Amino acid sequence: MITATRREKYRVETRRAILRAARAAFLRKGVAGISMRQLADRVGCSHGNLYLHFRSKEDLFDCLVEESFARLAAALRALRPPQRVKDPVAMLKRAARAYVDFGLKNPGAYEFAFILRRSGRPRPLKPHVAYEYMLALVKRCVAEAGIRPEMVENAGQAVWAAVHGVTSLLILRPRFPWADREKLIRRVIDSAVDGLFANRTD
Repeated sequence: MITATRREKYRVETRRAILRAARAAFLRKGVAGISMRQLADRVGCSHGNLYLHFRSKEDLFDCLVEESFARLAAALRALRPPQRVKDPVAMLKRAARAYVDFGLKNPGAYEFAFILRRSGRPRPLKPHVAYEYMLALVKRCVAEAGIRPEMVENAGQAVWAAVHGVTSLLILRPRFPWADREKLIRRVIDSAVDGLFANRTD
């Protein structure tokens, strides 16, 4: 007789196996390039069993996206909380660098969070810790930068766009003859953050 504990352990292990197989397949073939039946074959479970864990391929993809965002959030949470920062400008640069480093060390997770797209109805927009963390630091910079309060969201998105841009390019174009990757990252971050001060009247 299978105990409830063994059944739960089997359920958890099967779910993990499905997620592992889906992560590898989606990254290699894209979301449209793999079917639920093919995923079931990769995991070694029945097609019907797959649907006991995930309602659809889109549901499975969304789960992987949330996992990726959670990992990025954990990397930023390891930094000092924004409200305890004495030098928000320096901390914003550190947070931006942590963001880039996460993407370069975890390209698959970064692609799920920001690059890969699925078919079907778009996922509902919702705030994520990574963006909220950087926005909180930008708010701390407002007084020093002289940015009008109504421009905080714009300023935060500008910094994020710059940091996301260099991260995505380095992940997706690894064979491009980058002059000096380290200097490039620092220059993009410094330009984006220091630009908050250069645009005091925006």
